[in-house]
Amino acid sequence: MKIVSHALRTALAVGTLGTTFALPAMAQSQGDWTVGIGIINVNPKSDNGTLAGSATTLGDDTQLSLTGEYFIRDNLGIELLAATPFEHGISLGGTEIGSTKHLPPTISLVYHVPTKGKITPFFGIGLNYTTFFEETTGLGNLKLDDSFGLAATVGADWQISDRGALRVNVRYMDIETDARLNGAAIGTAKIDPISVGLSYVHRF
Repeated sequence: MKIVSHALRTALAVGTLGTTFALPAMAQSQGDWTVGIGIINVNPKSDNGTLAGSATTLGDDTQLSLTGEYFIRDNLGIELLAATPFEHGISLGGTEIGSTKHLPPTISLVYHVPTKGKITPFFGIGLNYTTFFEETTGLGNLKLDDSFGLAATVGADWQISDRGALRVNVRYMDIETDARLNGAAIGTAKIDPISVGLSYVHRF
C-alpha cells in the first residue's frame, strides 16, 4: 500500500501546485471530449474477508486503461473508465488456491478545478460495475458474483501541448462479491481496491 499512499500524496501535491504556473491551462469547455490511454494498477485492500472459513487475500494487477470524458458544462464532465482484464491471485490462509479475472467499468461525474497554470486538479464520484470471469481453483467450481458500488477519484492533469496532458489519478472502488464453490455459498470477498493510474489525455 506504500506505492498507493505515495501516489495519492503526489496527485494531491501536484494539484496544489497548479496555480504556481504562469502559462494558460488547457480549457475544459462544455461540449469538449477527451480520450485518455495509459496504465492502471488495481490493488485490493489487505483484508478481503473470509471465504470457506479462512482469511482471504487478493493480489494486485496492472493493465492498460482507457478513459473517455464528455463535458456537460465548463469544467464538469462525465467520464467512463475501461481497461483490459485484470487477473488477481486468490489466497486462503496465506496459500494461493486460484485466480480470477475481472473488468471494472466505472462512470463518474468529474469536476476539473480551473486554474491559471498548466496543472489542473480534479475530483469526482461515480458508480462502479465489476464483472468476474474465468475463476480457477483446484478446489472445484468457483464462482464470484458481479458487483455494483460507489467509486471516487482524485488527480491532476499536466498540460504538455494545446490539446494534450499527462494525467495521474487515484481511485477508490467499493467492490464486494459473493462466492460459491461447487454451488455452495462460502462467503463474501470485500475487495475495495485503490487504483493508481498514469495516462496521456487528448482533448477534441
